[in-house]
Amino acid sequence: MAVTGPPALPTLPALPDPAADAVLGSGLLEELAYALGGPFHFLLPDAFDANLRALHSVLDETGVDGFVYFAKKANKAAVWAERSAAGGAGVDVASAAELRQALGHGVRGEHLVVTGPAKDLALLGLAVRHGALIAVDALDELDTLITTVSGDRTRPARLLLRCLPPAQPHSRFGLGEAEVALALERCVTAGEAVRMEGFSFHLSGYDVKLRADLAGHLVELCLKARVLGLEADRISIGGGLPVSYSSAADWNTFLTRQNGGHYHADRTFDPDGFYPYHSPVAGADALRRILATRPEGHRPSLAALLNDAGITLLLEPGRALLDRAGGTVFRVQGVKDRDGYQLLTVNGTSLSLSEQWFNSEYLPDPHLLSAHPDTPDAVWPAAVGAATCLESDMLTWRKVPFPADRAPGTCWSTRTPPATRWTPTSPPSTTWRCRPRWSSTTPTGPARAGASTVTPPDPEPTSPTDSPGEFRCPDPCGARPWSPACPTSSATPRCWNSRPRRPAAACC
Repeated sequence: MAVTGPPALPTLPALPDPAADAVLGSGLLEELAYALGGPFHFLLPDAFDANLRALHSVLDETGVDGFVYFAKKANKAAVWAERSAAGGAGVDVASAAELRQALGHGVRGEHLVVTGPAKDLALLGLAVRHGALIAVDALDELDTLITTVSGDRTRPARLLLRCLPPAQPHSRFGLGEAEVALALERCVTAGEAVRMEGFSFHLSGYDVKLRADLAGHLVELCLKARVLGLEADRISIGGGLPVSYSSAADWNTFLTRQNGGHYHADRTFDPDGFYPYHSPVAGADALRRILATRPEGHRPSLAALLNDAGITLLLEPGRALLDRAGGTVFRVQGVKDRDGYQLLTVNGTSLSLSEQWFNSEYLPDPHLLSAHPDTPDAVWPAAVGAATCLESDMLTWRKVPFPADRAPGTCWSTRTPPATRWTPTSPPSTTWRCRPRWSSTTPTGPARAGASTVTPPDPEPTSPTDSPGEFRCPDPCGARPWSPACPTSSATPRCWNSRPRRPAAACC
């Protein structure tokens, strides 16, 4: 159902990314989709490394003593733990499984921070034994932690007290002012069983000033805790570093033009509720802005406050480290005509797409990988649904003006990195998830053609569908028996299949 002439539908192009473009244009993704099925992620770890270096550079230039933890909830791929360990960072985990995986991929126990509410005994015990930092979210959790340590005096429990943000009093995370006072008393009473190292908060949104103000408040709390004899030498401001996926002009144009008629079933969205796909200050620049901000009630900048008080700044970014670090590939399984547009069904689901949790919409234009492009002036509007029987299971409600026909068997790819959560109690959802369990690299180096390179999975998965495999493509060496091309080393992806399958041959 082609529509000729200028497209009437708004578009939101992703920012240019040479590394991703090299992968998209290499033919590799189509071959992987054919060989492995899918859906799958392609990951670009070099982008993660660059984002981590940028954050470290800001800390260095401001003279702030800081430490970065990758928020593992953003994407479960093991490569991020490996790159965090190699880059001098830690990992933010929220379950015993995540903690064990991070340890297994090279992250030291003392470089882990355990967040999330209502941690169970297994997680608390494991965290204490490995020296991980624990963000205590409630008084009963603190009591449980102290009891756990009292029964196993291997080492003291390292902890932060998570504070309820005054600007978000209805948040379910953190301790209120009176609860913080009680928690400090209990830490003093616990003596050497605990090391109360400071405070943290969970703050929704990307307001730089609000985050700096709350950080300034935590500095004050640290100084008060020291009077009680507690260590209190660090604060965590969580994540909340915005990511810019599109240009300001494209984003503003999209917001101005979009309306209910541009979405399947005339779905309407509050523009103020969209994820901010453009941010004038993003990533490391946002951290720089936070540190340069003067918190409410203080004359010096946050950086100066931290330095004067001898306090270490802890960061827990997720999306900000994954910016331009990959995408997700789906295969188109079916095409259905509707009035003036089409519905695509792809081999995935939106149930793990974080935008949908907030009644929002995934907006950046996807990329169509098609072997049969139409005429350049043809436009094919289509919304994209999942292969389930849920009306609400739409990867994008928006009628995307594709430049080519989407025949079954073609592939559809996002350009933005897969920043998501994985819910272990739900059926395996592979649209935006990856839980790597074994790799096509050997312990001694990259895979080579003909080599037997699949290592055994760890014992954690309980069923085959619960253990996606990992497929790594090393730098091209001209020895790929099933592929004519390999992306350049700067754009080398790691591709994650939705089910464990051993490749017929290694990449190189």
